[in-house]
Amino acid sequence: MNIRHINRAKFILSLIIFCAIIGFYLNRSYAHIYDTIGAANLRPVNSAGQHLIINNMATTTGSTYVALGDSLSAGVGTDRTEEYLPYLLVKKLAGDDKRIVLRNYSVPGFKTADLLGELLSPAIDTKPDIVTVLIGVNDIHNKISAADFRKNYEEILSRLTRETTAKIYVINIPFIGADKMMLPPYQFYFDSQTKEFNTIIKELAVKYSVSYIDLYTPTVALFKKSGSHYSADLFHPSAAGYKIWADIIYAYIN
Repeated sequence: MNIRHINRAKFILSLIIFCAIIGFYLNRSYAHIYDTIGAANLRPVNSAGQHLIINNMATTTGSTYVALGDSLSAGVGTDRTEEYLPYLLVKKLAGDDKRIVLRNYSVPGFKTADLLGELLSPAIDTKPDIVTVLIGVNDIHNKISAADFRKNYEEILSRLTRETTAKIYVINIPFIGADKMMLPPYQFYFDSQTKEFNTIIKELAVKYSVSYIDLYTPTVALFKKSGSHYSADLFHPSAAGYKIWADIIYAYIN
């Protein structure tokens, strides 16, 4: 075997070893995301806090607010009803002189298909006056195609606009995943996916003439970093993180 063949064999062996190292790193860093989330073992707010009457005046009349979503609206990352996102929003909406019934149809882990199949009809049956839709992060992490996401999300908006008279607010998907749990290149990958899905949401919001709330843009820089805005799993917001979101969403609504 001549020197040229020996060098070629060394190059091929080095390339195989390099690819194996990269593959191992990508596998372990991807697993690290879900190992970190699972190890925290977070739970949603107690179900008793999901459907409430916020009554700031002596009246029996008022409006019904329905929150549709996943763990981000179910309160994963907080321990108290007063700290989770729909409650924070409804308290702001009620102010000092309104009565609002909160109906929260949000389940951890749910994707757009799950919302369609299990939550949308009972939510519509409440005859809501206000609806917020915050769904999609689990579609991204479960590798649901953009085409299927669009199809599901469009059906959600189609039914809400046809079957209710509610004021509908679609909230785009915030970036979540601190740098300590989402190692390179996964922050870049999931950020790219989030942007793609948010483009779909915005297009559908225009098509169905519903209000579009951009939660992603004002929070992405902060939520790419670790800090007190995250709960123990470095994925779901803490009470402080949900308050940041609630302030931004309410500013859009108001």
